[in-house]
Amino acid sequence: MSVRADLRQRKAALEGEWSRRVPGLMAYGRGAAAGGALRREVADSWVRSLSTVDPGRDSAPVTDGGRVHPRWSGSPLRGPVDGLADELRSIADDAGFIAAVTDASGTILWTCGGRVMQRRAERVNFAPGGRWDEQAMGTNALSLALRTGRPSTVFSAEHLVAALHGWVCYCAPVHGPDGKVLGVLDLSTTWDRSHPLAMSTVRTLVATVEAGLRSDEHGTGAARLLLRCLGAQRALRDGVPLPLPPRQMEILTLLALEPEGFSPERLRTALYGDRPVTASTFKAEVSRLRRALGGLVATRTYALTAPVACDAVEVLRALERGDVTGALRRYAGPLLPRSQAPGIAQWRSCLEVAVREAVLASSRPDHALLYGERAPYDASVHEHALRMLGPSDVRRAIAAGRLAAAQRDD
Repeated sequence: MSVRADLRQRKAALEGEWSRRVPGLMAYGRGAAAGGALRREVADSWVRSLSTVDPGRDSAPVTDGGRVHPRWSGSPLRGPVDGLADELRSIADDAGFIAAVTDASGTILWTCGGRVMQRRAERVNFAPGGRWDEQAMGTNALSLALRTGRPSTVFSAEHLVAALHGWVCYCAPVHGPDGKVLGVLDLSTTWDRSHPLAMSTVRTLVATVEAGLRSDEHGTGAARLLLRCLGAQRALRDGVPLPLPPRQMEILTLLALEPEGFSPERLRTALYGDRPVTASTFKAEVSRLRRALGGLVATRTYALTAPVACDAVEVLRALERGDVTGALRRYAGPLLPRSQAPGIAQWRSCLEVAVREAVLASSRPDHALLYGERAPYDASVHEHALRMLGPSDVRRAIAAGRLAAAQRDD
């Protein structure tokens, strides 16, 4: 079956569930038990939402007449999001999405997207000032993410409001340095453009925003560096993207992971191993990185001379605190996955083993489910999730499906 046909079949099944259950809930206060194509968290949200939301409404209510500029100007999210604005616009334009950021109340503060998607979004007030919390707009990805503190996807007729049945939304909460949810970042598009990688993209973007928030909290007025090196790669200095080539990204990552610094000999070995690379070639790479960072690399012992917010470092710190949830929220994938530098490979293995062992030692099934999403071939993790999930937990189907796929590929 083609991807489009599969999506169409799923949409039809959910619309059938909506047509059968929502009228019963509205008339008799019953009819939304989970089952079939309907997830438990969606069914529960329908029940809660119907006390305040008409499924036939055509758009979201507006806060303060849509005048949210003062809120956005004073939001701690603005700086990190501004640093990602070009990337968000590129994603929105290239993939046909609209991106949105809300505050903790579910009010949209900022959006970007192509003209066609912007017009579609504005018709349902998916725009600055629109309220998308559960009491205002019922079941949607933004409201679920705010309620649970976890990433959420809502597809087609999982939305309570019928006007949103043509949409699919991918959303993740943004946590401040103190763990408090500050808002959510959302990517939305039409149901037929649903893609399994969209949620991974959202998580990656949120991890970068959260790293920016931590950098702002600990900033000292010096030039601040933000480094994203798990699953993908991105570096910013004072919010400005740095187009670093792979070798310089490897050097920056190693310096972030080992703040005490490297002797020239040890850094050269970490980058090249036994390869016959001249000293001048190695020094030229370090010099180029130093220029790109505005001189923020010490000379005799190679080390960074400015604060750096690095997702890999934050994963290790979270694990040291015993915060498996925080580590998984930041662990978006392997360290610089395309790098073959020996030092990077060693740190990559260290991070992968540390996170995996923390998951296997955890008694929380959501840890195994989240890690299993990023490690589809790890049968032990899926088996661990199944052992912890109760017999009536609908999430068993997810873990069982992943386990079967992992065993089939062995």
